[in-house]
Amino acid sequence: MPRVLIVGSANVDLVVATSRLPRPGETVSGGTLLVAHGGKGANQAVAARRLGAEVRLIACVGDDGSGSAVRAALAAEGIGVEGVHVTAGAATGTALIVVDAEGRNQIAVAPGANRLLTRSLVEARREDVAWADVVACQLETPLETVAWVLTEARRCGATTVLNPAPVPDPPLDFLDTVDYLTPNEGEASRLAGGAGGDPAGAAAALRARGAGAVIVTLGGAGALACTAEGETRVQGYPVAVVDTTAAGDAFNGALAVALAERRPLGAALRLACAAGALACTRRGAQPSLPTRAEVGALLEPP
Repeated sequence: MPRVLIVGSANVDLVVATSRLPRPGETVSGGTLLVAHGGKGANQAVAARRLGAEVRLIACVGDDGSGSAVRAALAAEGIGVEGVHVTAGAATGTALIVVDAEGRNQIAVAPGANRLLTRSLVEARREDVAWADVVACQLETPLETVAWVLTEARRCGATTVLNPAPVPDPPLDFLDTVDYLTPNEGEASRLAGGAGGDPAGAAAALRARGAGAVIVTLGGAGALACTAEGETRVQGYPVAVVDTTAAGDAFNGALAVALAERRPLGAALRLACAAGALACTRRGAQPSLPTRAEVGALLEPP
């Protein structure tokens, strides 16, 4: 079984589905509420687990009811939660999400305990890094923590994946520790400082700054990978979009599993694109994440 370690955030999501997104200063009524679990780290851990990997998560939640519920739900998925630290220093992270009738969203996050996932906490879980085939991070936790994890994973011989979201104001000075960098189109442009002018150009600029391979996700259009061997493009899968929340997390979780299974890049991207597409067909973050059987049915329909 492929072994995947995710280091990142864990949240409670309050999701309101409305007919349209509100404009500044406007109230849009008539919506419906879904309370679910999210956070990029936890989402990617659940995605990888449902796709067949053995998964451990290192994260930080508050010493509150939400934190207990998040930890219990992750354990129920079969994810190793010994590295999910409980702190009295902050509340569990919370995301407020509005989704319109076309599946587009607006998201505001109160990071809470995610900001307390310190380097010292992850250093105490060094054995988890050594255990993993693939180690994946995002940027909803402190940059110092992410940098240490990726450096240690490289030292241990694991494949490293960084989903650089949300893009921080400080420059990322540890791209040389990243085997696979996975921004979306907007994130790639921001990280590259506008260099290149298009996804391929931005990917090439980020490779020049140290990333081993850059995979730019393109929404419904699929994904573009820029590697030392050249470019690989994979088309997206047309689906009826309900909610795009966690589509990127489904992509990244699936990519981590495929890399741990040592699949060729093209096959890994197709698996990841299929998982991302299916996540758009259901409401919520973790409730939308597909199983391996569901992804297989999309990749090879009967």
